[in-house]
Amino acid sequence: MTDPAPETADPKAVRRVAMLRLVTGLAQGLLLFCLDHALKAKVWPATQPMVFAAIAAVVIFVPFVVLAGLSTMRLSRLAAWKLVAVLVAAGLAAYAVHSGQAEIRPRSVIPEGVAMLAIAALLFIGHHLVQPAEMERRPIARFTTYFDETWKHGVQLALSALFTGAFWLLLHLASALFSMIGVEAIDKLIDQPWFSWPATAVMFAAAVQLTDVRAGLVRGVRTVSLTLLAWLLPLMVLIAAGFLATLPFKGLDLLWATKKAAALLLTAAAFLIVLTNAAYQDGTERPPTVLAWAARIAGLLLAPITVLAGYAIWLRVNQYGLTPERVYGGACVVVAAGYAIGYAIAALKPGAWMKPLEATNIALAFVAIAVLLVLFTPIADPVRLSVDSQLARLGSGKVKPEAFDYDFLRFDAGKRGEAALDRLAGDPDAAVAREAKAARKRTERRYRLDASRVDLRRLPVYPAGRSLPESFVTGLETSELFGCAREPGQCPAGLLDIDGDGVEEVLVRVFNQVQIFRLHDGTWKSFGVATPECGPIKLEELMKTGRFGVAPSAPRQDLLVGGARLSITPEDKACPPAGARTDEAPVSRAR
Repeated sequence: MTDPAPETADPKAVRRVAMLRLVTGLAQGLLLFCLDHALKAKVWPATQPMVFAAIAAVVIFVPFVVLAGLSTMRLSRLAAWKLVAVLVAAGLAAYAVHSGQAEIRPRSVIPEGVAMLAIAALLFIGHHLVQPAEMERRPIARFTTYFDETWKHGVQLALSALFTGAFWLLLHLASALFSMIGVEAIDKLIDQPWFSWPATAVMFAAAVQLTDVRAGLVRGVRTVSLTLLAWLLPLMVLIAAGFLATLPFKGLDLLWATKKAAALLLTAAAFLIVLTNAAYQDGTERPPTVLAWAARIAGLLLAPITVLAGYAIWLRVNQYGLTPERVYGGACVVVAAGYAIGYAIAALKPGAWMKPLEATNIALAFVAIAVLLVLFTPIADPVRLSVDSQLARLGSGKVKPEAFDYDFLRFDAGKRGEAALDRLAGDPDAAVAREAKAARKRTERRYRLDASRVDLRRLPVYPAGRSLPESFVTGLETSELFGCAREPGQCPAGLLDIDGDGVEEVLVRVFNQVQIFRLHDGTWKSFGVATPECGPIKLEELMKTGRFGVAPSAPRQDLLVGGARLSITPEDKACPPAGARTDEAPVSRAR
C-alpha cells in the first residue's frame, strides 16, 4: 500500500518533514564547504585521500537517502538504513581510492572515478528496495509500489536539479543587473564557498519538499515522461531488429573494428530495457497493441544483443587480457543476461501480458546490488584482476616487454600497480626492468599514436616517380613511424645515400623533423633524425624538389633539403619528434 497523498497529510507532520529536510540540506552544504576548505588549504582530511574520499562520499550521497525517506519511512527504520548507507558509501569510497578506482583531484570535493557512480547507483537501487518494503511492512513489496516510488524519486531528482539550476541562474542574473549600476555585493556573495555550498544544498532540499507535497504534479510529469518514452520503443525495436538482420550479410569484422562494440551493444540493451519498462509501467493497464507487440519483440531482441556484447568482451580479453573497463563490461553483461532471460520468458509466456517482467525487475535489482558490491570490494577488484592478468601476459610472452603498458601500472592501478612496477624493476629480463624503472620515474603518462594504423604504402615519395623499397614497406616496424598514424599522407618520404655505402637511406618527414632509416643486416632500422636549425620550415615543399644532399661539418653531418640545413642527430641521442601530438590515446592493452 502506497503512502497517502501528501496534500492530505497532517499539516504538522508536513511542517516537521519540511524542517528536517531543510536542516539536512543545510548540514550537507556546511559539510561540503568544510571539505572544500580542507582541500584548498591542504589540511585534514584532505591530507589523507582515503579518509577524505570516505567523508566526501557520505556527505554527498547519504543526505539524499534522508531527503527521500523522511515522508514515508519510520524514523527508526530510516536511521538504521541511513547507518547502512553511511557504512557502504564510506567503505566503498575509501577502498576505491586505495585500489586506484577513484582519486582525489585538486579543488574537486567529489572524488573522481567510476566508483562514485557505482556508489550512487547502489544507494539509489538499495533505497528503492528498502523504502517500498518499509511502506508495506514486508520484506518484498508489490511491484506497483516499487514502480511508483522509483519513478517518483527519479522525477523528483530531475525536477529538483532543474529548480536548483534555475535558482543559480537567477542569482547570476541579479549579479549582472546590479553590477551594471556599480553594486558588486551579489557578485562577491555568490563567489564565496561559505555561501554557494549551503545555498545549493538547501535549495535542492527545498525542491524535494516542494515536489513531495505536490505529488499530483510529480505524478503528472512521470506519466507524460513515460508515455513519451514508451512511444520510442517501436523505433528502438526497428533499429535493433534491423541491425541484427543486417549483421549476417556484413559480418562481425566491421563491428569489432570499431573497438567499442561491447559498449554500443550494452547501450542498446539498456535502451531496450528502459523503454520496455516505460511501456509496461506498473502493469495495471495493457498499452496499445503496437506498444504491446514492441515490448514482446524487445524482450526477444535482448538475448542476441547481450550475447554479442559478451562475445566482444571475451575476444578482447582473450587477445589483450583484462582491463578495469573490460571487467566492468563483463559485469554489465551478467546483469544484461539476467534481463535478457527474464524478458524473453515474459515475451513468450502465455497469460497476463509480460507479467514475468515484474519478478525479473525485482530480482535483478538485488543482483545489481550484489554485482556492485563484488566489483568495488576486494572480492573482484577490477584493478587487481587487471594487474594480475597483464602481468601474466607479460610473463608468458604473449606481449613483448617494449609493447607492455607500464603506464597502466604507474597511473591507473593505484598501490597495486606501483608494487607491480617495483617487482618488474628487478625482473631478470633487462628490457622489462629498464621499461619498469623508466615508468616509475614518469610524472605523467606517455602519449603516442597507435602505430598499428601506419600504412607505409600511403607515404608520398619525392621526387615523383620514385618508390620506397619493398623491403622497407614490408619489413619496417611501424612503431618507428607512429607519428604518421593519423595521416600517412602527411609524411613525405625521400631516398638518399647519407653514409656513402652505396645503399640509399629512406628519409621520412614526421612533424617538423626528418626521420632517417638505413638497411643493416637485411633489416631497416632508425639511423637518427634531422632537425631544422632555424625553426619550422616547409619541409614538404623542399622535399618535392628532390634536392637532397649531405653537408659534412665536423663533428657531425648535416642534411641539406633544398637550401635548408638540418642537423642530424644519431638515434641513440635522438629526442621525440618536435611538435609531436600529445592529444592521442595512450598505447594500451585495450585495442
